[in-house]
Amino acid sequence: MATWSYLGFQDSASPLMEQLIYFHDHTMFILILITTLVGYIMLNSSYNSLINRYLLENQTIEIIWTILPSIILIFIALPSLRLLYLLDETNNSSVTLKTIGHQWYWSYEYSDFLGVEFDSYMMPPSNQALPEFRLLDVDNRTTLPFNAQIRLIISAADVIHSWTIPALGVKADAVPGRLNQVSFLINRPGLFYGQCSEICGANHSFMPIVIESVSINSFLDWISSNSELFPR
Repeated sequence: MATWSYLGFQDSASPLMEQLIYFHDHTMFILILITTLVGYIMLNSSYNSLINRYLLENQTIEIIWTILPSIILIFIALPSLRLLYLLDETNNSSVTLKTIGHQWYWSYEYSDFLGVEFDSYMMPPSNQALPEFRLLDVDNRTTLPFNAQIRLIISAADVIHSWTIPALGVKADAVPGRLNQVSFLINRPGLFYGQCSEICGANHSFMPIVIESVSINSFLDWISSNSELFPR
């Protein structure tokens, strides 16, 4: 069972990721049906000796294999378009977080609170404690409240990066001179890991992202205690 779990998605921690997983399962179900049908027809044709040498065309079959794929594409396209609109939808946010990609670390700024900004570097393996993940943990984790709408503003200082958290269904490019925006909601507490998903240079694989999801009260306590720790 452990081997099979590596082949799927991470457990979702946001409504958007849940919808992405549902769409993946919906599409895979249709693809499995198509693959099974085509495989059955190929095997049946290979072992069937009832062949008509003078059969040149069959109007009914041609109509079916033209209309049926169109209907299948509609069943895939409509949920896909709905999901694309949901991913681009920007709701009224409770917290705004600005992140800037550097070679090779991330900078964060809580725009709603004065004096809370910091850099987040990968934790060196020699400094890591036993339960921490190698090459995935950072010295300053990004703390966000769950059950609150988060607006993330993303940019870069040097080259193109990509801020990605698979469990949240968030992946946005950090482009120099441009602000990209995504919106998401975390529906449970926990630690969520991600990495830069753009090949940004020699240390591309050494700029991880860690989101620590906490309650709103714990988040406000963290903000108040870190206002002086990370001054402007």
